[in-house]
Amino acid sequence: MHIAIIGAAGMIGRKLAERIARTGAIAGQAVDALTLVDVIAPEVAADFDGPRTAFAADLSDPGTADRILAERPDVIVHLAAVVSGEAEADFDKGYRVNLDGTRALFEAIRMAENYAPRVIYASSLAVFGAPFPPRIGDDFHLTPLTSYGAQKAMGELLLDDYTRRGFFDGVGIRFPTICIRPGKPNKAASSFFSGILREPLNGQEAILPVADDVRHWFASARTAVGFIEHAATMETAPLGTRRNMTMPGVSATVADQIAALRDVAGDSAVALIRRVPDPAIAGIVAGWPRDFDTARAHEMGFRAETSFREIIEVYLEDEMGKTRPDGGP
Repeated sequence: MHIAIIGAAGMIGRKLAERIARTGAIAGQAVDALTLVDVIAPEVAADFDGPRTAFAADLSDPGTADRILAERPDVIVHLAAVVSGEAEADFDKGYRVNLDGTRALFEAIRMAENYAPRVIYASSLAVFGAPFPPRIGDDFHLTPLTSYGAQKAMGELLLDDYTRRGFFDGVGIRFPTICIRPGKPNKAASSFFSGILREPLNGQEAILPVADDVRHWFASARTAVGFIEHAATMETAPLGTRRNMTMPGVSATVADQIAALRDVAGDSAVALIRRVPDPAIAGIVAGWPRDFDTARAHEMGFRAETSFREIIEVYLEDEMGKTRPDGGP
């Protein structure tokens, strides 16, 4: 199987590529070739034995999609995107990358003869807009309240239609907010959800720009990679023409996050959180959904954590090499 990952230098793309290189497989199926693409040249793990191609390119630039498809990958994982806060701040860039780039990829696949790969499209909870029911099911209408959400909703519609027409076999994944993201904060409006945990766990001060009662939907980076692995190999016929699903996760408030942090790392870690209200971020977050009924994704075999403490423990194991902040088992 040949896997192409677009957005391979990002956090999820990098972790997916590393897991494939380490195991030589995806969800138990052998991977014999990798194509990795991002606006920054991705790195290919040295322990991957098969042919590997990695290059820097913008998916919205002419010819990039054709270059990705040159070796006809069996599975294309489309993770490339301008994230929420940046897409809201730069209208032109958001639409160019998130919509025009996606359309360019889909069109390049359509124009290729005798070729219908599996396409995994990374969507977002931002496709939903208030007012919300207590729990949002997959049948809830798409009424995004941000440009990023609108761009992702358009991508979902394209995925459904191109799949319906037989141009490819699409699976759309609406990721929960990934927490705890390793590394430095990005430009996503949701970045603080990770920051208020990651920084204290590393002995650093964190800024909390919203109220403690803000509720959101979360999963770990490990689980996000698992979603993609499952989507790459699952039986898609039961999806019919409705190819986009909200992934399982944990619904938690900021207060729940802080309580889990205290449980794992103590009061000293919590004391590193400094509350600095930011009306702009609070306004964006206020329009986001908070809880979901993901029965359909569960029926299709997708799984996630069931508590926020589990999410913190995954970060400690995967990013800090330990199960407690003091280094203990």
